[in-house]
Formats: sequence, structure tokens, C-alpha cells
Amino acid sequence: MQGRWRRVVRTPLGLTATVLVVAVVALAVLGPVLWGSGAGAVDTDAILARPSARHWAGTDNLGRDILLRVLVASRLSILLALLATVIAVVAGSLLGSAPFVLGRRTGRWVSAGVNIAVAFPGLLLALFFAVVFGVGATGAVLAIGLAGAPAFARLTQTLVAGVAARDYVAAARAVGIGRFRILLRHVLPNIAEPLVVNATIGAGTALLSFAGLSFLGLGVQSPSYDWGRLLYDGIGMIYVNAPAALAPGAAVLLAGLAFNLFGESVAKGLGVPVGGGLRGVGSARAGAASGPERTDQGEEAGDRSPEVVLDVRDLEVTVSGPSGPVRPVRGVSFDVRRGEAIGIVGESGSGKSMTALAVTRLLADHGRVDASRLEFLGDDLLAPDTAVRRRTLGTTLAMVFQDPMTAFNPTRRIGAQLAEVATRHQGRSRKEAMARAVDRLTAVRIPDADRRARQYPHEFSGGMRQRAMIGMGLMGAPALIVADEPTTALDVTVQQQVLDLLAAIREADDVALILISHDVTVVGEVCDRILVMYAGRIVEDLPAAELATAARHPYTRALVDAVPDMNTDPTEPLATIPGRPVDPADVPPGCAYADRCPLADARCEAEDPLLAADPAAPADSPRHRVACWQAGEPLPVRPDDRSIDDLVESP
Repeated sequence: MQGRWRRVVRTPLGLTATVLVVAVVALAVLGPVLWGSGAGAVDTDAILARPSARHWAGTDNLGRDILLRVLVASRLSILLALLATVIAVVAGSLLGSAPFVLGRRTGRWVSAGVNIAVAFPGLLLALFFAVVFGVGATGAVLAIGLAGAPAFARLTQTLVAGVAARDYVAAARAVGIGRFRILLRHVLPNIAEPLVVNATIGAGTALLSFAGLSFLGLGVQSPSYDWGRLLYDGIGMIYVNAPAALAPGAAVLLAGLAFNLFGESVAKGLGVPVGGGLRGVGSARAGAASGPERTDQGEEAGDRSPEVVLDVRDLEVTVSGPSGPVRPVRGVSFDVRRGEAIGIVGESGSGKSMTALAVTRLLADHGRVDASRLEFLGDDLLAPDTAVRRRTLGTTLAMVFQDPMTAFNPTRRIGAQLAEVATRHQGRSRKEAMARAVDRLTAVRIPDADRRARQYPHEFSGGMRQRAMIGMGLMGAPALIVADEPTTALDVTVQQQVLDLLAAIREADDVALILISHDVTVVGEVCDRILVMYAGRIVEDLPAAELATAARHPYTRALVDAVPDMNTDPTEPLATIPGRPVDPADVPPGCAYADRCPLADARCEAEDPLLAADPAAPADSPRHRVACWQAGEPLPVRPDDRSIDDLVESP
């Protein structure tokens, strides 16, 4: 961080702006001390004197030196501007964070109020608040501070929305940490830098606004004076003594320019978005609507055995889209038993990750989750949130996210983030929680765990971050681990290490596992059962051992064929799935895979098949289910399936 700031100062613009800011601040601190007595000295023999060697900017109607008064007024002018900026930042941060803390429904009203306030010019709001709070320095500070708050609220709302989408925030929610605590520990530290930079720019704007209110007679009142008040006094004699007005005007200009240039140079050097002061930026919002339509799963998914860890029936996820509600998950039903490993595969957009986020209750603000039953260890996940349920989920449910780069809060040490689970849900002291964190890091095969626990996430490699994320889930006694493509961002060697670790944890502690992946080979090696998803639905549920040999759905067989292996003929073109996945906002009638399926007929295009037990499945595979009218039919040979030699020889 220090190196980044040094790079900013080394640029010509940054160096100039820094020198100006330091000079302005030094003037504000030393001005009244050095020239306070001289600025207040009345000289009746030099009333309204013109500029001279003794009085460089002349004197006022009491013979006081105007230049000295400008130098002394720097403290009050800058102090009041900074106070107004602090009010704007604090009020704006509170308003901008409210939607995150209050939730989507209540926060929507706060966002609407902020959007209305941003539509008004900042100076107009300042004049309105100045009338409300009354004439004087206090009223002007409140007026300018509250007038700048909507812009900071919009900026904060956007920054919070960006950070709230990170995996480490989702992980904190998964372990049951409350919204307010997440805001303080995970969100605000990661948006502090852009807020500070924009506050610096906002200070320059506040300084100009404050001078304007004082010039209009709504700010500082006699006998106190700031640059705006001196400008008001000097404008009356501008034709007789122009420096009387130019001196305070130049002070306002230089000080405002110093703050703005400094903020802009820092923003450019650090890559921080600029949107503070009286400027606004866009906001991020999400909504949801509509409920479930139907159930298409068999009775097997409703098994209420005590061995069932997760029971999902008729799961629907609805999010808002540009043209209305979109359902990326449509009537999904399955269960996970203790110690069982379930793999969920499918192309991008098939609804795999949305299903995982829905069952872990991490879509509360971004979509609507409906189900006829959604239970984890017998606890209804659709019931209102309580501290008891958060504690239960925090210690018995673990989530491993796709990208290890965003799995942890970059501003906090690894050990402290793991220890938070123990202090929050297990009542451990800070020392005990840290010892537990070190033990869990050791358990996930991180060498020198005691030293590593005191390091920041950027000091870990990708594989180590992913293992540490698994270690966070092991801080309690998880009954289920949901791993959302945990090996995507890792190289092949580290991928195998992570998969071996998950398998070892599952075997040692009888932990259930949901593994989401694009790679059917990976889930086939690690999991017991495979759920194949397409267009938000499960189209086949089969034992992993039957994936390569007994898959019945054409889509499942196409996924398996698309993965080359050591026996793949290099002279043959690689198998592909024709067409593109279905847009969740425009799912066609009938079977969603019909447009890409070589077996599709008129019935497939008109009727959507239900997921039901496959009558042709092996007798020892009673849980094999498929949603297809042409299940098990041989696939025709397409022209693209010809060998390269055939293609070369063909005319």
C-alpha cells in the first residue's frame, strides 16, 4: 500500500497536488497563530487604503489588513468544509449501506429516496437545507453536508453492492454472521479507499459551496469571517480596490483546486472509481417475483429418512430480468444423505450454481427462492431467519466457492477470518478460536499453519486459498459441504489435491458433499450420484458408476462424449453439442433440449417430460431417473461425426 501511494506522489500531477494540499493545511494550522493579531488590528488612519507595500491587498472599512485576514480565515474556511465533508460521507455511507443491512424490500425505499435526492442539483439542496437550519456557520455546515450525502450514498451503494457479491461475503453469510457485522468487518474496510479518495475531492467541492453560502449571507456571520464572507465584503469595493475581492477569491480557487487535484491524482494512481462530492454514479439493485409452477420429480426425492441431510422438493429460483421475472431454476428435487457425494453437472447457465446458492440461502437479496420443502438436518430453510438457525448453519454447513482469489476478505488475516466462526458460534475466546483455526489449517494440509494464519490472502497461492476455504468450513462440524466448481481456477495438479482433500474429509467425518462442476469426469471420479441439469431442471439422476456406460438422456451422453480421454482417436474430430444452451428468460415449450437433440420429435417439442424412474434402468439401480421421451434410444451418426480422412476425401 505504501508503494502505491509513493507512485501517486511521484507523478507530476500527484506531486503538485500534494504540495498544494500540504501548503493549504499548513496555512490553516499556522495562519491564525502567525497573523491573528495583525489581522484583527484596527487602523483608523488607513481605512479603505489601496494596495501598498504595507498592505498588499489594501484594508477594509476599519483599516484591517485584507491579506492577513484572508490568511487567518483559511482555518475556519477549511475546517468548516472538512466538517461538511465528514457529515456528507457519514450520512451518505449510512444511507448507501442501508439496503444491504435492511434487506431488499425495506432497502428499496431508501434507494428510491436517494435516487430522488440525487436528481436535484447539489447547490439547490444546500440552499434548501440552509433555509431549514437557519443562517450561520452551523446551519451552513449541516446544509452542505446533507446536500452532498445523496451522491456519497449512491457511491456507497454501488461499492457495497460490488463487495457484497464477493465470495468471502457469501461465506460469512453461510456461516451465519449477521448483516451488520458483515458490513463492519467485511464490506466497509474494502470500500474505505474509494470513499476516502472521493471525500478528498468532495472537500474541494464543499469548500466552494461553503464560500458561496457565506457570500450570499447564509454562512459565517460577523464578527467571524471566512473566505466567502471576505469575498462578500470585498465585492463592494471591487472598482476601487480589486485585490480586496481577488485575494479571498484566489484563496478559494487554489484551496478547492488543491483538494480536487489531489483526489483526482490519487484516484487515477490507485485505480479508484470517482463519484463523490456532488457527482453521482449508478446503483445496483435486484428483485424477484412469481412462485413455483409445478413439480416434476419422483417420490425418491422426498425421502424423509433420518440419514437425509438435505431434502429439496420443487425448488424454484426467480430473479428479475430486463423483460420481467426469470426462472434459472425450475422445479428441482433431490436429496443428499449422510456421507453421500452428489455431483451436479451441466453447461454454463444450466442452473447449477443458482441451485447451490438457493439451498445455502445465499440468494436472499438477489432472487426469490420457493420450494414445497427445503430442509437441512430437519430445519426448514424457508422459515424466518433466527440466531439459532444461523448458528446451526454456521457450524454444520460449509461452502467452498469457485474462485479462490475472492474467497477471503483481502483486508483481514486468514487466521482471523477462520477464527470468526469459532468466536461467533462456538463461544470460544479469541485465543482458543485462533488455536482452532491453526488446527484446521493443518488439517487441510497447509504447511507451517501457525505462521500462515497470520498472513493475508494475497500471500497464499490459489491452491492454498482453496484449502484454507475448506478449512473455514471445518471450523465447526459440517454435515454438508457445498463445493461450487472448486477447481476451476487451479492447475491440474492442485485440482487433484483439492479433490483428494474433499474425499478424505468426507471419508473421515462422514460428511455429505455436493460438488458442482463442468467436468463430468471429475464428478464421476469423486461422487456417488450425478445430477445432470439443463435449462434449470434436472434431466437425469443416475449413479456415478453408470455415467459412462448407462446414461439414458441424450444430453448426458453428449456431455460424456464431449470429454476426450486417452482412447480418443486423434484422427477423429472432437465431439461437440450443437447449438447453444437455452436462455433462462426464453425457455421454449416442451423439452428445453429438443432444439439440440438429434432424437427430438413432435412430442418432445410439445410436451415437457417429467423426471421419473427409468424402467429400463438396471435392477440394482432403483434411483436412476431420467426426463426424456427418447431415453436410451441410439443416437444417429451426424455428418460432423465422420473422420478427418472422410472429410478430406469427400468432394
